[in-house]
Amino acid sequence: MTSSPVSSTPILRRTLVWSAGAALVLALIAGGIGYGVDGASGLWSGLIGVLLAFLFLGITAGSILFANRWFGDPIYVQLFFAIVLGGWLLKLGVFLVVMIVLSGQPWISPLVFFLSIVAGVALSLVVDMIVLMRMRLPNVSDIDLPTVNPEDDAEGRGRQAPGAAEEDR
Repeated sequence: MTSSPVSSTPILRRTLVWSAGAALVLALIAGGIGYGVDGASGLWSGLIGVLLAFLFLGITAGSILFANRWFGDPIYVQLFFAIVLGGWLLKLGVFLVVMIVLSGQPWISPLVFFLSIVAGVALSLVVDMIVLMRMRLPNVSDIDLPTVNPEDDAEGRGRQAPGAAEEDR
């Protein structure tokens, strides 16, 4: 696989990998606490809450990574924003449907479910902060510097612009 020319790609990939590992650890903790508080209902509530938090927060990073595949395309900006906005709309729609479906389920412990989602979001924000603080990204990136024009003479002077006087050089 070739590396992406977009400088944010390694940061987003690392964020997704670290978030997945942190979510796995948090799922074990939330499931264990949920089981201790409310038995099997608490276990499933904790696991599902952390899974949903990771899934919904991962959609944004995933959509940006997906959109970066078109970097350099003439309509890259339009594609980028369409894909990212589409991801956010997908997230909103799926979130509403999941919350409506899960709200009336007898096997969901509402407090454990809510607290595990909040813990998952907080953990994801901490992971994002740590990854961004550790990554080195130049202040100016994703640009091409001008190169020497092959029509320049040996002294580094370019061709005279049409209509320019000899004294202007």
